[in-house]
Amino acid sequence: MKTITPEQYRRALLILAGAHIVIIAASNYLVQLPVSLLGVQTTWGAFSFPFIFLATDLAVRVFGKVSARRIIFFAMGPALLVSYLLGVLFQQGSFQGADALLSLNAFVGRIALASFMAYALGQLLDIHVFDRLRRAAHWWIAPAVSTVFGNLADTIAFFGIAFHRGPDAFMAANWPEIAAVDYALKITISLLLFIPAYGLLLGWLRRRVLGPDGRVHLQTAHR
Repeated sequence: MKTITPEQYRRALLILAGAHIVIIAASNYLVQLPVSLLGVQTTWGAFSFPFIFLATDLAVRVFGKVSARRIIFFAMGPALLVSYLLGVLFQQGSFQGADALLSLNAFVGRIALASFMAYALGQLLDIHVFDRLRRAAHWWIAPAVSTVFGNLADTIAFFGIAFHRGPDAFMAANWPEIAAVDYALKITISLLLFIPAYGLLLGWLRRRVLGPDGRVHLQTAHR
C-alpha cells in the first residue's frame, strides 16, 4: 500500500477528472465520424469512450469507491459544458464556426444533456458493481461485469434521452436498434481490448508504484 499526502490525493483526483473530461470531449467529436467494422456501421467514438470505464475501474481499485465518485462529480459539470460546445461547433461532423455559439441550439442541448445523464448513471453504476466484485478470485471479473452493466445504463440513457420522440425522425424511429448495435460493439471492444489493458496497467502499478495490494492510503496528520 502506498501512502500519499492530502495534497497528492486532491491532485490525483483532479487529474483523473480531467482525463474523464478529455475522453468525453474526444468521444463527442469522434462519435460524428462513421467507420465500418466487419460490415457494421459505427463511429470512432465506440473506440474512445470505453477509456472512461477503464479509468473509473482503476480509480475504484486504487482509491476506493468514494474517491471514484468524487472524480465523477468533479467531471460532470465541465463534461456537460464541453459536450454542448463541441456539439455546436462540430455539428454533423463539420466545423460550424464560432458564430454558432451565439445562439442556443436546443437539439445539441438535448444531446449534451443526454450525454451528461448517461455519463453520470453509467459511471455510478459501474463504480457500484465494480466495488461489490473487486475482491473476486479473478482480477478480470470486476472490470468485465461492471463494464457490461455500466455501458448498458450509459447506452440506454443516452439514446433514450437524446432521441426518443425527438426532432430527428430517423433517430426517433430507430434509436433502439442503433443503441443495441452500439452497445454490442462497445462491449466487444471493451472485453477484447480494454479489460486486458486494465490488467496490464494494474499489474504495472502494483509492481512499480503501489505495491502488491494496489491501493493507496491517505496520510493522516500527527501531532
